[in-house]
Amino acid sequence: MTTAPLSLEHIVRPSNITDKKPPVLFMLHGYGSNEDDLFSFAAELPAAFCIISLRAPYALQSMGYAWYAINFDADYGKWSDDEQAIDSREKIVKFMDESCDAYYLDKENINLLGFSQGTILSYAVALSYPEKVKNVVALSGYINEKILVDGFEKKDFSSLQIYISHGQVDQVIPVEWAQRAPTFLKKLGISHSYQEFPAGHGVAPQNFYSLQRWLQEKI
Repeated sequence: MTTAPLSLEHIVRPSNITDKKPPVLFMLHGYGSNEDDLFSFAAELPAAFCIISLRAPYALQSMGYAWYAINFDADYGKWSDDEQAIDSREKIVKFMDESCDAYYLDKENINLLGFSQGTILSYAVALSYPEKVKNVVALSGYINEKILVDGFEKKDFSSLQIYISHGQVDQVIPVEWAQRAPTFLKKLGISHSYQEFPAGHGVAPQNFYSLQRWLQEKI
């Protein structure tokens, strides 16, 4: 089902928990995609989660959506609009609060699953507001420190856990960018798991089964 009154377009798979507020898993798709993409995983993820797949706010000419603009001009390389990314970070946080109220979800058990640009935003939300997020599944992305809130490093990360995976032959986001995350997270004392798979810019079957097990353990 789709609910328009909330601030971001989205689709929902309800939890099988009916006697209390269930945990929620927010899905954040990659650049040029939409809310249907990661939602294809929903049926294979733990039934206890209410799964909400978001549509990014910026429409692209290719009919997909983005969390922020990317300039692919060869003269400049890949340049990211960090102001738009920060704006999207705040839009996601607002939507998380709205939807937890609207769907009667457990605000103490908010989880994020991102892919590519959606992972960059998942990191930004969780590292900026660790008090709001319990677990993150970070697929094929990296940490952009420029879009984190000022003073983020002083926050309490003791309740945050992150699963990271990346393709060893990813030609969109180099694996070296993802490999920086464990060192960064270790300095902050954040519990994390890092895995690489013989894949490109996507989620290989063994990658999916791994994240599936990780999420099941966190329920």
